[in-house]
Amino acid sequence: MRFLPKSLLSPVRRTALGLGVLAMASMLLPTPASIAQPVRDGTATSSLPSLGDGDGMSIAAERRLGDRIARDIYRDPDYLDDPVLGDHLQALWQPLLGAARDRGDVPPELAERLAWELVVSRDKRVNAFALPGGYLGVNLGLVAITDKPEELASVMAHELSHVSQRHIARMMTREERMAPWMMGAMILGALAAGSNPQVASAAIAGSTAVAAQTQLNFSRDMEREADRVGFGVLTGAGFDGLGFVSMFDKMQQSSRYDDGSFPYLRSHPLTGERIADMRSRVPSGPVAAAGGQVGPVKAATPEAGGATAPTAPLGLRLDLPGTRGASSASVGLPMPSRSVHVLVSARARVLAENGPDRQRAWLANGRSANASPGDRYAAALSALRLGQRDLALELAQQLRGAVAPEARPTVDALLLDILLSPVAGGVPSLPPAQAALLAELRDQALAGTSRASALLGAQAALATGQPQRAVSRLQAWVALQPRDAVAWQTLSRGHAVQGQTLRAIRAEAEARAAHLDFGGAVDRFKAAQALPAAQRTDGMELAIVDSRRREVEAQLRESVREEK
Repeated sequence: MRFLPKSLLSPVRRTALGLGVLAMASMLLPTPASIAQPVRDGTATSSLPSLGDGDGMSIAAERRLGDRIARDIYRDPDYLDDPVLGDHLQALWQPLLGAARDRGDVPPELAERLAWELVVSRDKRVNAFALPGGYLGVNLGLVAITDKPEELASVMAHELSHVSQRHIARMMTREERMAPWMMGAMILGALAAGSNPQVASAAIAGSTAVAAQTQLNFSRDMEREADRVGFGVLTGAGFDGLGFVSMFDKMQQSSRYDDGSFPYLRSHPLTGERIADMRSRVPSGPVAAAGGQVGPVKAATPEAGGATAPTAPLGLRLDLPGTRGASSASVGLPMPSRSVHVLVSARARVLAENGPDRQRAWLANGRSANASPGDRYAAALSALRLGQRDLALELAQQLRGAVAPEARPTVDALLLDILLSPVAGGVPSLPPAQAALLAELRDQALAGTSRASALLGAQAALATGQPQRAVSRLQAWVALQPRDAVAWQTLSRGHAVQGQTLRAIRAEAEARAAHLDFGGAVDRFKAAQALPAAQRTDGMELAIVDSRRREVEAQLRESVREEK
């Protein structure tokens, strides 16, 4: 797949990355019916048998390896940081992570020391994968094919279980006797199989059949463990356990017509045994006890502009990745409804597609009288990407009045995307009605609590000549979310507009550090310190720059030492 440029990875890093990807791709490995697991109650604290204790690779070593891989992911052109998609994925991920903690699958040490971070690829092929160190990769193609939040959550729960059960560390420990080039050939061959069977055959040719069989057998054991632990995590988080079943059904049906969009299906076909195993588990879950509830529990209606109601009693408030050191670093995100999910799925579908022909088809389909909300969302976003801004705005405004209340913030975020898109003469030349709508959405977003509302509201404030409002909102945000590179980049723009060069450069440095580019961050901190004296009059900011430079330099030395 195109997610990670292999030229950037050393052989050891390719091996580790491949292990994580293979662990995810093998979610579709066949499981014999004779070893299907008995039904278990997913609400209880996990007492499932584990495959091993993970000795041989420490948590710290796994995290370091994951950080090195993540650093390359952030540099890849296919890496996507979309606030709307990110909020939706976090609204699925955080309840799952919370359930895993409550069940004991993620003990406190693991919760604290691993990243638990999502990374998204523009790749339109259906895939997701666990990586070392608690990173989880999700392709847009996976989001695009799901119809319900519990389907996507089932895959994420499965992958979370690969991490919580330390499968990657166990695989690497067990295969220490296997040469890295041999393991790398197996992994790269498995990944290449979906798009180029010839390349796959050549890659696998370098490894022995015995070694390959040993690895796959071990992966089957891991898949069974990830299935049963993942099911408990999914239902423990409040999602319908049928999400596992419907997702397996969807993949099985797609395998019959696979055109390369499901790269793992060719080498790891799905059989009915695992579906039957999941079906047998559903009656014992909390969903059945509650009378067959479908989907996650709905939260209170969120505010417009991507905001979520701060007092919503059902919205889970858990620490987001990179915020565990802050005392108040929690962000309210309601568990998404199906009405929200269909819009986000449509967004993923359009963002993953660069071909104008398909975008024109989506535009035409979404303008039909019987078009669904998802089709209409896809039409509006397609119109924007085709350069038809006014049509996109018209379609989005029509959709805004037709969706369920909980889905309105997702449409409002699309409206902000459209209104902030480049126009001749700039934003001030907007017609009065559009300028008024932009001001309304800006104010609502700046008052919101979600990441999408903070970023889009700040961008709208900058576009409408109110940089101080943007800066104030983003300063509050990065205080709680210091690993948010996009927020730092936008904050840098705000400081630059205000003529605060020192603060702008420092924000650039923080953005690079957030993406683990420690060398680039140090360079920007040095640039801030080298400014003319007239631009270095803020003594407190200079002290922060000096302190942060020393911290990041230490991180840079450590990363260089690990590369050797």
